[in-house]
Amino acid sequence: MSIVPSLFGSRRNSIFDMDVWDPFKNFPVQYSSNVSNETSGLVNARVDWKETPEAHVFKADLPGIKKEEVKVEVEDGRVLQITGERNVEKEDKNDTWHRVERSSGKFTRRFRLPENAKMDEVKAAMENGVLTVTVPKEEVKKPDVKSIEISG
Repeated sequence: MSIVPSLFGSRRNSIFDMDVWDPFKNFPVQYSSNVSNETSGLVNARVDWKETPEAHVFKADLPGIKKEEVKVEVEDGRVLQITGERNVEKEDKNDTWHRVERSSGKFTRRFRLPENAKMDEVKAAMENGVLTVTVPKEEVKKPDVKSIEISG
């Protein structure tokens, strides 16, 4: 059971649920005007972005989505955009649903990439519900250093 049930109340849906405190339950969320309701289903598609010495690597958790349902694009020169859609499971009139927690709908994630990104060499792969996008980096050119002899 929850450590703090008396402060935040119980949200039990069945006898099998445990009380879980969600600090963001009543947090006011404001969406920008360009995010419509049809993109709100998976608007929180989780993406990690790490930079290695060789590349920028993005990993997105997209369980249950096929690679044909995901689009990776580069737009306006340095903006990486990942979009896709998870369709709603077809309902049978004879089925009784006890809980629906998986989200469905469209999602869009956009990332402005730094100047050292090689935008023409972007690669993407999907394995076990994880999309990996690799954006190679330009090699850092070391400045030519010329030693000057000091006279005197």
